[in-house]
Amino acid sequence: MKFSLAGTLASVAFAVLLVALPGASQTPAAPPKPQTQTAGGQVIFSRSTDENGQTTTQAGPAAARPTIQMATAPSVEDADRRAVTYTALDLDVRLHTAAQQIAVRALLTVRNDSKAPLPRIPLQISSSLNWEQIRVGGKTVSFPVATLNSDTDHTGQLHEAAVPLAAPLAPGQSIQLDVMYSGVVAPSAQRLLSVGTPEDLALHSDWDQIGVSFTGLRGFGNVVWYPVSSVPVILGDGARLFDEIGAHKLRLSGAHFRLHLAVEFPHGQPPSVALINGQPVPLSVTDKGGLDPDLAGVATASLDGATLGFDTPSLFLAVRTAHSGPNVTAFALPENEVAVQSWTTAAAAVTSFLSGWLGPHPHAQLALLDLPDSQDAPFETGALLAISLHEAPADRLEGVLAHALTHAFAQNATQPPPAWLNEGLAFFMGTLWVEKQHGRSQALGLLEADRAALALAEPASPGENPGQPLAQAIAPVYYRTKAAYVLWMLRDLAGDDALASALRASSSASDAGPSATPAASFQDLLKQGGARQDLSWFFTDWVSTDKGLPDLSIVSVFPNAAQTGTWLVAVEVANAGYTAADVPVTVRSALTSITERVLVPARGAVVRRILIQGQPTSAQVNDGTVPETQASVHVTNLDQSSPGNPGSAAPAPSQPTSPPR
Repeated sequence: MKFSLAGTLASVAFAVLLVALPGASQTPAAPPKPQTQTAGGQVIFSRSTDENGQTTTQAGPAAARPTIQMATAPSVEDADRRAVTYTALDLDVRLHTAAQQIAVRALLTVRNDSKAPLPRIPLQISSSLNWEQIRVGGKTVSFPVATLNSDTDHTGQLHEAAVPLAAPLAPGQSIQLDVMYSGVVAPSAQRLLSVGTPEDLALHSDWDQIGVSFTGLRGFGNVVWYPVSSVPVILGDGARLFDEIGAHKLRLSGAHFRLHLAVEFPHGQPPSVALINGQPVPLSVTDKGGLDPDLAGVATASLDGATLGFDTPSLFLAVRTAHSGPNVTAFALPENEVAVQSWTTAAAAVTSFLSGWLGPHPHAQLALLDLPDSQDAPFETGALLAISLHEAPADRLEGVLAHALTHAFAQNATQPPPAWLNEGLAFFMGTLWVEKQHGRSQALGLLEADRAALALAEPASPGENPGQPLAQAIAPVYYRTKAAYVLWMLRDLAGDDALASALRASSSASDAGPSATPAASFQDLLKQGGARQDLSWFFTDWVSTDKGLPDLSIVSVFPNAAQTGTWLVAVEVANAGYTAADVPVTVRSALTSITERVLVPARGAVVRRILIQGQPTSAQVNDGTVPETQASVHVTNLDQSSPGNPGSAAPAPSQPTSPPR
């Protein structure tokens, strides 16, 4: 099958591959028998444009092809896979949408981040793709290819090339690889079907594919369409799959990224939108069928000079109609165009709220991409939300957009924010929107829904395991859930005005470019914004290190009548955890309630005396804003059977409770 490109591509030299591409069938779980093969690609012609705009086409024999040995077992250790860090990806991508084909030439710069020399570089792609050629130092090399069982790809498997080096790559040193690969990306839910997921549900989750009307390549964790180096993991093995996805994102953060795209499409069916890493890019379309309606059209697009954040590289193409709204562009299917107005109206309502916290306008226009099926699972990356744009209640749309638009406010192409000030901030702003619409209790209920998972992941003690400090967090339960809790606590400690000022200043620092001081100085930004107390202890315990969660309890409550109608209540609070916590302590009577904040040291206790009008009825520690190992609200009800005798009050701590949801 010929993978051809029609039209003249100015200032580009490219080779057209003649490839024998497999269909949608999957690589067998058992590795194939050893065999020697040549790469499936053959150069049939090359076309280039000189400085005078003249196009030259040359035919010629294929270059010497490498030997690719299909191995019975991997020849790479996990330590080698963890050692490789990508610092630059330069991708030249060709798509043939009608045939669901992709062919890529990639220049990869990789660094050895281990303490030992690397004799080979492991490179992995989806099992539906085949390695064609790999060059190191300008020389074509032969290499073995192994099939790995790994659910980081929707097929459930990867093709791993073990690229030999002429000399081992020393620790801290980098090398550039020139690689070519091709294949088919068709819908596949093999990894989900293998664990018993119903087929319909599985395909609505794993919807990645190349097609004429829609192409969606979400990247590592969904479809591995660009080279990676990862440890094989499977679904059902605890949180290892999600940790490996997070580790991949963290290792890619800061890498330079460039992509040139050429798309061959059937005459009369050009894509109307292209998004690379969530960023819309202009499409240049040439579609001159003329007297030959079978002649394909060509569309090209480029993304240059980008820096990857805590996201996977992604590529989307679609035939959609664009509808612009306030800070939003919706790319909709015909059947959902009527619903777009509801989405843009909801975006306008949410934007005015977010502006008070994050600045007057977002740094990027939020792109809403209509997915092919209303049941398809949503996906977000950067300032892109891929979701079915069907009609929904305004309250639901506003909740979705409060999260998505926060990403648009935080978006920065040259200096992306760290995950905890991106995904954590988006979750935090989503809870603040709920607080605005439905009250504080419902907002804290959203946090409480994820607290148990956070408590399970956190180390019981600092010596048990290092945990995940927020700046290096790879698991969503940390950079999303814990980060949102951290921002809630900072809100209580520093105040709304100081936190909003710090968030706006952090975003402005990102705008200043790579040389600016980023979120490492967030503590200083809070101080500049008006936070009066010293928060160094908080950043030490909650951001820079991971000491687990506090474990609070009410040891005792002693009420004593002070003067006529007033009582002095002594509340003793203990912390069995290794993390200090600043929590609200509330004493209630039939007449009023008094709340004071108390800093409870790690592995310690503190007594706070609170003066209240009327006989006290209860004492409460924490209100759900500080996550704990067991619960986040503790209440002790006081015995009032002998109101004239304060000494008879014998409080017994009640069972810890959680905020209402």
